[in-house]
Amino acid sequence: MKKMLLALSITLFLSATLYAQTGNGGPSGTHYNLNIIGVSQDKTADMTGTSGHTIFVPLVGKTSIWLTESDTYQVLDRNGTDQDGARFALPNPDENNDGTTTYSVFARALGKPGGGSITTTCATQINDPNDPTDDEVECSEISMDLTRSKGQSKFTNVSKYLLYIYADLDEDGDLDRIPLFFDGFQDFFWEYDNNGLRLAQLRFYPCSSTVPDPTDPGGATTDNCNP
Repeated sequence: MKKMLLALSITLFLSATLYAQTGNGGPSGTHYNLNIIGVSQDKTADMTGTSGHTIFVPLVGKTSIWLTESDTYQVLDRNGTDQDGARFALPNPDENNDGTTTYSVFARALGKPGGGSITTTCATQINDPNDPTDDEVECSEISMDLTRSKGQSKFTNVSKYLLYIYADLDEDGDLDRIPLFFDGFQDFFWEYDNNGLRLAQLRFYPCSSTVPDPTDPGGATTDNCNP
């Protein structure tokens, strides 16, 4: 009987290990799903105020996905193929700017193999509240780079790319780090540069991530999401 139980335990352990290795890399549990779909022709319909979990972007070229602070996730404008770009609402990820988020973002590339996209977080820095002409757009020096390779595509934690800007904001020669919707900045957006990627899938999970310090933007992001 002991040998049978031991054999069963080993079988269950190997099955669990195999399952973890062949999964999609994303945490289990509740999440919000957002699909960014690359299309070859611009959308002509007005999609402002439309709901859903999809945003349409050019299959090739750049577009802006404007970000609005909200208590919930919601697509406010699905059409990223027009001059106004798309708009997406999401919560403030790190009000204290301590580098630990209240939620985490995972992403993967899907669709026909061969395409890719680069997404960079940007915002307008308010240098003088009385002089809007002195404002300037600042973009992060690190970007989310997705490539659709052959085979299974797995989720990775992209919180540091989509929820923060890493840049020399005070021009002292050192990088700074600010989260989305930080004081002194406005008009946050993701600059989505598409090169044939048909589908970028984002998932927003209610678990925290700790992103690297501004002195090490290429460092690892850790999370407690238990994938």
